[in-house]
Formats: sequence, structure tokens, C-alpha cells
Amino acid sequence: MTDTMKMTTSTPWHLWAVGLVALLWNGYGGYDYVMTQTNNAAYLAQFSAEQRAYFDSYPMWMEAVWAVGVWGAVLGAALLLLRMKWAFHAFLASLVAFAVSVVYGQMSGGNELMGTTGLIFSAVIFLLGIGFVLYSRAMTRKGVLR
Repeated sequence: MTDTMKMTTSTPWHLWAVGLVALLWNGYGGYDYVMTQTNNAAYLAQFSAEQRAYFDSYPMWMEAVWAVGVWGAVLGAALLLLRMKWAFHAFLASLVAFAVSVVYGQMSGGNELMGTTGLIFSAVIFLLGIGFVLYSRAMTRKGVLR
């Protein structure tokens, strides 16, 4: 093979399926972030006054962690669809940020405040996050992502 010839790996159908699911799921996370950060009254009506006060009490560093978690995942989904290996790094940064937010929630009483629904939602976020990290790493190793 010459230097001008490059080996290409075809894109498996499941990359498009996983990428679309990742973009839709994490896109909703972005929507949630924007609605919360802009204090959208209609959106925030689904939360109790105590829950809203908890979100409002986030320290600046936690706001940054939340942003990395949300927008890292959205970026990871877009990079996955663009077949770029940086998707793995974006998904990993998002997962680490989410883990930090769970620890903060446990230490600050937020996890208790969010109740069983919050616990279930966090478990789903964590499992999907791990899945996106592992999937993007596998696609990178197979040469699908460059």
C-alpha cells in the first residue's frame, strides 16, 4: 500500500443508530440545562420549591461541572456521528463530570431531595454514559472513528 492510499473502514449501521440515540438523549440534557439556567418558569414548574432552591444553590464550580457533563455528551454524540475519535474523550469527560455531580449530590443532600425518580434517572444516565464511552472506544479501536 502506498502512502497516498489510505485504508478505509466502512461505517457500520449501528454507529448511526447509537449516534442518533446519543444525540437525542444528550440533546434533551442540553435542553434541561438551558431551561434550568434561564430560569424558565414553565419548565421549572415540574420541580418542587425545595428542588429549585437546591439547583439555585449550586456553587460556581458545580455549575461548570454540570456544563461539562451536559455539553461534553452533546459534543461526544456529534463527534460520533462525524466519525471522529475525539468522541471518546468528550463522552469520558462527560461521564467523569456526571460522577462528580453525583458525589456532590450525595454530600449536599441533593440526591435525597430528588427522591427515587432522581435515583432511577441518575442510574440511566450513568449506564448510558458508560455505554457511550465504551462504544466510542470500540469504534476508535476498530478504525471507524478517526
